[in-house]
Amino acid sequence: MGCWWEGVDESRLLIAPADPGSNGDGSARLISLRHPKSGVTTSYLLSNRLLQELHWFKQSYGSWFLGDYVSEDGSLYTATPIDPVFIMLPIFEEARMKKVDDPGKFRQLDEILFINDYPGYRHLFSIAENCMQVVCEIKEIGSSKFFRLDDTKVLAWLNYKVCQLKQTLPALDQNYAARDEKDTLADAISIIGEYLKHEPWLKLLSNHFKLNLLEATRIASDFEACSNAIESPMGASNPSQGKTRGEKKTARNQKQAKKAKIETESRNIKEMFSRASRRRN
Repeated sequence: MGCWWEGVDESRLLIAPADPGSNGDGSARLISLRHPKSGVTTSYLLSNRLLQELHWFKQSYGSWFLGDYVSEDGSLYTATPIDPVFIMLPIFEEARMKKVDDPGKFRQLDEILFINDYPGYRHLFSIAENCMQVVCEIKEIGSSKFFRLDDTKVLAWLNYKVCQLKQTLPALDQNYAARDEKDTLADAISIIGEYLKHEPWLKLLSNHFKLNLLEATRIASDFEACSNAIESPMGASNPSQGKTRGEKKTARNQKQAKKAKIETESRNIKEMFSRASRRRN
């Protein structure tokens, strides 16, 4: 694929699934949204009403032959479908302005999806109504619809996601077949937990399955801690103070090896999650 987003002057290689319901015009748009867990600005691909998250992979050396063109950047982008409810859950949570003794306000979609500095949410308007019905209460006044997130519906939806993923994991990886059921359940919650804030949803989900929150999120926590230790200037420099050059090099190599291992594990788990989602759909 060529220059498929603004500001990119060179071609990049993107592998994305085709939408069976598309009209064949190949229309696609790269949009910036807040990551549902971290809130960090993240790019997503919206193609024929199918929302997809992007993953990036690059080897140390490599290029791509794209027809008669050689792309010196050997990096590879892949796009995998993601349930839009994950992306919009924190937006709807904020919009209802819930209080301790008040379930919150009903709002129209154009209000909920109007987020300062994030015009990408406006492009989700066409898919928001159908997908958010499963987790929202809806009131109709005349021709207008008003939405309010419902805790009971959200928890039921998350419970369904966890149970489906728990059943699918052994079919995707034979190593899960020999694992304890509780461990498989914890892994399923860990995977889904990468898309949920700790408060309130991940905590409620863990309590529902009677799992310790730290146990249920160990994969995401390990990956985040390792990334911070290596990428943060403070994390990279402080542990090396007072050490010899050889000790610094060994520590750095150990960190890089640990990061590579965790990144590979995280990428494999995300791919299993995407394959499980596609199989269920």
